[in-house]
Amino acid sequence: MIADWLARPSMSSDESDPGQGSAGGNMMSGFIFNQGCRMNEAQIHKIVRTLKKAVSQWRAPVVGHYQQSPFKVLISCVLSLRTQDKTTEAASQRLFELADSPERMAKLATAAIEEKIYPVGFYKTKAKNIKKICAILNKEFGGRVPDEIDALLALPGVGRKTANLVVTLGFNKPGICVDTHVHRITNRWGYVKTKTPEKTEQALREKLPRRYWIAINDLLVTFGQNCCKPISPFCSRCPIVAYCERRGVDRSR
Repeated sequence: MIADWLARPSMSSDESDPGQGSAGGNMMSGFIFNQGCRMNEAQIHKIVRTLKKAVSQWRAPVVGHYQQSPFKVLISCVLSLRTQDKTTEAASQRLFELADSPERMAKLATAAIEEKIYPVGFYKTKAKNIKKICAILNKEFGGRVPDEIDALLALPGVGRKTANLVVTLGFNKPGICVDTHVHRITNRWGYVKTKTPEKTEQALREKLPRRYWIAINDLLVTFGQNCCKPISPFCSRCPIVAYCERRGVDRSR
């Protein structure tokens, strides 16, 4: 779970802290923001350490609750697409109480799955995909979830975000899951400059220290849901605003 990762000390032998009087920082509406100074590798250690403390006050994303259970990570990720986390969590719990393995879930009627996962977004389509996924897992993988990205991407309704989460959270293998929060926030910081989540994943694989790969999604999803919101983020209360270029931020609180 993200809580376990948050408890680990950060390795930060070479950190740079611009502080309140750093060059390149300007005061605006009572807080300091970065102007034209890109985040560097030394700063990212300080930023991650600061964010680990900040997000500990908020609830981690639901998929993080199923760490080390590849099947539950996979199904909860499928349910989470276009759905609020609270709704996903409740639907996942109801469904897993009924069936918690590919073999058991494949035996359920599609209507039964629909009933348990409603009102997640596109619940009818997701119920059909879950049935298909379980049938494939049982037939082609002996009832086990594959631990390779390409194999996961071949499953119905599974994209790179879901595949990476299964690999990282389910199998603890190196990978970077990039959802809308990770894509938005790392570009907002100025740490990367990309147009799509796929490009962001590639850029982070080249730049982000490997020890942060697995945790970056849960960390930034939690931060993005509670502070660095898509519209009018809470820059005045952000603990790392001094490092942020605030790209694309026209209005903040």
